[in-house]
Order: sequence, then C-alpha cells, then structure tokens
Amino acid sequence: MTRTRKIAAALLAASAALLAIPPTASARPTPHTTLFRENFDRLPVGPVTAGRGWTTDTADGSLTVEPSTTGHGRELRLHTEGNGRAFLVLSDLAPPGNSFWARLRLRVNDFPTAPDWAHWTIAEASGSDVPTLVRPLGGQYVPTSQTNFRGVGSDLGATGDWTAWKTSAPATAATWQCVEFHLDASDNRVTVYLDGVEESELTVSTKEHGGTTDDFVFPTFDTLKLGWQLYQSDPTPSAYDVRMDDVALSTERIGGCAS
Repeated sequence: MTRTRKIAAALLAASAALLAIPPTASARPTPHTTLFRENFDRLPVGPVTAGRGWTTDTADGSLTVEPSTTGHGRELRLHTEGNGRAFLVLSDLAPPGNSFWARLRLRVNDFPTAPDWAHWTIAEASGSDVPTLVRPLGGQYVPTSQTNFRGVGSDLGATGDWTAWKTSAPATAATWQCVEFHLDASDNRVTVYLDGVEESELTVSTKEHGGTTDDFVFPTFDTLKLGWQLYQSDPTPSAYDVRMDDVALSTERIGGCAS
C-alpha cells in the first residue's frame, strides 16, 4: 500500500471511531420526567381516601370522586366544614434538583368573607429536613377591600408566617381555572400561572418575599398537599367546596392551560 493510501485509510478509521463514540451526557437533551399524573377517571364514584400514588389528609373534611361537572370523565370534590381541611397528599416526592412544575384545574365555590384577614391554602409543599411550609397557591380575605386576593406564602421557616397577596390578583369563585406553579430551587423562586399566563406580581424568591429580612429557602421537598384549608374559626360561609381535576407534576412545564 502506498504512503498516500495508508494515510487515507488511517483517516477513514479515525472518522469511523469518532462516529462510533456516543455523544456525552451534556450533549443529550435533558429528558422530561413526569412525577405524578391523576385525572380521577379510573376511580369509582364515591368517598375516597387514597389513589395511585396519593393519600389524603382531612379534619372536618372529605374527598369524593364525582362525575365531572363539565360532562366528561370524573373529578375530585373536596369539602370542609368551618376551618377544616381536605387535601390530596403526594408523599415520597424527590424532584430532581429540588425543583418541579405543577398543573391542575380548580374551581372554588366560595371564598371567606369573615372573619377579617381569613387565610386559606390550596397548595402546600414541605420537606422533613426543615419545618418550612411553602404555599404556592393560597390567599386571604382583605376587609379593607372586602375581597379575597391570591398570594404565595410560607410558614414555620426563618422568614416567618406570611402571605404575599396582591390586589392585582383577586380570587375568582365558582369558575374553573387552570393553575400552574413552578418551584425553582436555584433561587428559591415560586412562579404562578393562571390559564397559561404568568402572574408575575405573585413571584417570590430568596430575597424578594413577604416575610422577615431573612432569606427565604426551600426545604428539601418530599410532600405536596393539594386541596383546601382555612385557618380561622367560625368563618362565613361555614362550609367550602373545591373541585379539582387534571393534576400533573413534572420536571418541565406541562402546559395545557392556554385558552
């Protein structure tokens, strides 16, 4: 074999070897991981205390699977009396990077109109390492405006008990809404979306939140509760109903909320 042919053969062999080497992990697109999904259609109609991958937490409250009010499939009805609670509970979460997206459809029949500053929670994320409770979906009745406003909140952590409600985010009763939130541990950031649109005024982060001057820091998430809890006694109205459907958690934004 001539010298020229030997060089060409060597180059061809080197090219083949390079093509045979798989791309590095950093070159591969990061796969989307579905952490949880539930639409309640496979559950029997009636009272429920557990489903696939979830349990319940109640006090003066109940969860019931019912035919969908929209005429398709089934949905979850959460009912409470007074300042009771009724939650669907996702345990043993271990989201990669301690961050995740959630999407669910919600319909709250009524919000409290008494007592003043009545405080309610729809979503609460927590971890066993520290007592901090992160509440991406919640709100408060503001007597000076005679209106309930939505707000992100937290409790039992270094920043104290707070709900950063905004007058630009009134809570709407008796209407189905598609709600998303993103918990991003890179900046301890909570971002909320309503019907596909970011509610930027509700965003909180490490330095920008509604509590003390301390940093707001996430726990290592292992539990998420979705449902309803009102904290003050003798509220008006005296009972509450929340409808929930199409619940999903993922490492990436799930979508499906755009009108």
